[in-house]
Amino acid sequence: MAKQTGIITLNGNVGRLNFYKNRDGYQARERGGIPRSRIMTDPRFARTRENIAEFRNNAAAVKLLKDTIRPATVRISDSRLHQRMVRRLLEILRTDPVNVRGERQVFAGDWSLIDGLEMNAQASLTSVLRTEISLTDTPAAWGISIQPFQPSDFLLVPEGATHFRVFIAGASVNFETGDRSFVQENTAELPVLAQAATIELQIDKTNIAEPHKVLLVGVEFLQMVNGLQYNINNGINNAAAILRSENS
Repeated sequence: MAKQTGIITLNGNVGRLNFYKNRDGYQARERGGIPRSRIMTDPRFARTRENIAEFRNNAAAVKLLKDTIRPATVRISDSRLHQRMVRRLLEILRTDPVNVRGERQVFAGDWSLIDGLEMNAQASLTSVLRTEISLTDTPAAWGISIQPFQPSDFLLVPEGATHFRVFIAGASVNFETGDRSFVQENTAELPVLAQAATIELQIDKTNIAEPHKVLLVGVEFLQMVNGLQYNINNGINNAAAILRSENS
């Protein structure tokens, strides 16, 4: 792949060259390649077929997890979240100690590698909510506790925001059956100009019964206009991350 430079940029085919535009700008590449039928049958492409199979397995796992957590990330995730999830779950798939190459699965890998995945690369949770989040983890529940704090000192408040809320979300998936579950608990809408009292939120694990579980913690900002709350969806300061995982 080559990058187009100069005043004139091209789209389409010229001879054996294909010119196109993506998020990285105007690109050029040579047309053609090895026929798919040969890739799928030639013994020399065995490794390629194995990679294709595992990328397909991984893509299905990414879609299931992404769809499951979407209620918590719809106002938070950046445009590259999908790519980050693909990379992270592929790391997990490759730790599968049981299945051979080409048959490795996310559900058999080290699920704890999902911990720390940020939903918004533009704003990490710790850069937006700059106070300690205490986690509790028991067989029955996940919970968080945040001591009283002054939002103007410990929150990265976007312009125009008048209120914020903290949330925790529990999600679980079964990568083998496709079953999934999701629950979320939020604080009330808290003013950014007044000290926040102790925040305590809890998720009952019995409500997320599938084997692969994640706990997301996040913060969202709102603006009050004439008594009505409006979500601030500019994606700059809303933040969330997977802070804990479990494979039961």
